[in-house]
Amino acid sequence: MKKYVIVLFTVLLAVAFVSPSFAQNEKKIKVNGVYTAWGLSQKKFFFGKNNGNDDYFVQMLRFKVQAAANKYAKAVTRFDIAQGWWGVDNALRSANRPYGTYGGSSLFDFKDTNYLFHVDQAYMEFKVPNFPVTMRVGRQEYRLGNMLVLDNNLDGIQADVKAGDTGKITVGYAKVSEGIDGLSDNGVGAGGSAFGDTDGRDANLFFANYASKIGLAQINAFGLYYKDAGDGDGKTYVPDDLQYFRARFTPNISSLAIIGLAPNFKFGKLAVNGEFDYLTGKDNVANTTFGPKQRHDINNGDISGFNLYLKPTFKASPKVKLGGVVGIGSGDKDVTSGKGNVNKLRTSGFFYVTEIWEDSIMPDEEGITPQGLGAPNTRGYRELENTTLLQANITLKPIQKINAFGSFTLINATQPVHAWTVTNGKTTILSANSKALGSEADFKIDMKIYPKLIWTVRGGIFIPGDAAGYLINGTNKWNDKPVELKTTLTVKF
Repeated sequence: MKKYVIVLFTVLLAVAFVSPSFAQNEKKIKVNGVYTAWGLSQKKFFFGKNNGNDDYFVQMLRFKVQAAANKYAKAVTRFDIAQGWWGVDNALRSANRPYGTYGGSSLFDFKDTNYLFHVDQAYMEFKVPNFPVTMRVGRQEYRLGNMLVLDNNLDGIQADVKAGDTGKITVGYAKVSEGIDGLSDNGVGAGGSAFGDTDGRDANLFFANYASKIGLAQINAFGLYYKDAGDGDGKTYVPDDLQYFRARFTPNISSLAIIGLAPNFKFGKLAVNGEFDYLTGKDNVANTTFGPKQRHDINNGDISGFNLYLKPTFKASPKVKLGGVVGIGSGDKDVTSGKGNVNKLRTSGFFYVTEIWEDSIMPDEEGITPQGLGAPNTRGYRELENTTLLQANITLKPIQKINAFGSFTLINATQPVHAWTVTNGKTTILSANSKALGSEADFKIDMKIYPKLIWTVRGGIFIPGDAAGYLINGTNKWNDKPVELKTTLTVKF
C-alpha cells in the first residue's frame, strides 16, 4: 500500500510543479503565534499516598511562520522556543546526570520540553493546477472530530478536495513510526537491523474526513485505518514506544479501524456539539503478564470500543449560557482475558471536560506540562476511556471584558475498576472493585486586559471514589481530595 502512496504523491508533485502557474513570484511571509505562562498549585494528586505538594511555573512561546512562494504554494512551520518549567534551564535527562538517576525532568525525557527549540510542524502546502485540490506534505496536524480518537502532529500527506458548495473531503496518509530507530523494514529473523532481532516494519495510518454544512448542521464524518506491521518482536508503537505511561492495562495496537460522526447543530438559542466513534482492531502481541508498571492488557487478540459525546449549550440571555456534557466511553470488563478495550489511537490531550480528573495536556505529546490526573505519573483515564460522566455548567458574562465559567461533574467508570497489588514484581488483580470514580467542581474566569491579552484564573476540587483509588494506587486506602489552582497569562499575535 505504501508503494502506491509514494507513486501517487510523485505524480501529483510532477503535475504541480511543471505547471506555468507556479512561475509567478509573489513571496510573502506571515508570522503569528502565542505566548503563555502558567502558574500552578497542585495538591494531593495521589489522594494522600504521598505529600502531593507541587507549586511551579511553566512558559511557552510559539511561532507559526508561513512563507508563500506565490499564491499557489507556501511552506509552513510551527515551533516552540524557551519552553519548560521555570528554574529548569535546559536540564539533562535524569539518566545522564552524574549525581543520580532520578529527577522530575525524567517525565520529559527526549520530549524537548526543557530545550530551547522544538519544531511541531513543518510542511509544504500547494494547490493542484486545474483541480479543486489543496495538498499538504510534511509534518502537520492530524485531527478528527472533537480530538477523542486522533489529535497529533505526524509526518505524511493530506489532500483537501472541494465537494459541492459547502463540502470538503480530506484524505491523508501518515508514517506514524519507521518501526525502529533506523531505516530497516525487515521483520524478525530477516536480519539487517543494528538493534538485534527486532521487527523493523513500519506503522502507517490512512484516513478520510467529509465535512459539510447540511441545513442547520455542520457534519463531520470520518474513517481511519492504522496498521503496525512491526509487532513480530512482541512490541507495538502504541503503547510500547510512546516513551510515557498511559492508564494501566492498555492493549497493544497491531491494527485499528475507526469510524466516527461528529455533528454540530444549532436551533435558535440551543447549540449541540456531539460525536460517536466505533473502534475495532487486533492486538497480535500475546501478553501473558501486565508488563512493567501494569503497562499492558491481557486479551484474546481482539480489541474494540466506542465513544459517545454530547455537549448542549443554551443561550438563556446575552450574559448567561447554560450547558452540559454527557460522555460515555467503553471500558474493559476483564483485563485478564477476553476482548481488550480501545477508545483512541493517539491524542495530545486537548479534549476538555474537567480541570483535574480528565484535563491532560501532556509533556508526552505537545510538551506543555502535566495537568490533571491523566498525567503519566498518576495515570488516570484520558478523554472518555472507561468513563461515564454527566456535567452541568454555566457561563456568565457580567461585563464585556470578563467571562466566568463554573461546572459540576459526576464521574463513573463504564466497567468496574479492580484493585490490584504488586508482590515481587508480579501484579495480581484483586476481587474488590468499584465504578465510582468521583465527582468534581470547577471554575474558570477569563479577563481581557487588552485585545488578545487574556489573564485567566481557574481551578477545581476532585472528590475521589473507590474506583479512582483502585486505578491510580491499586487501593482505596487513600481518599484525600486533589485541589488545583492555576493562573494563565496568554497573548496572541
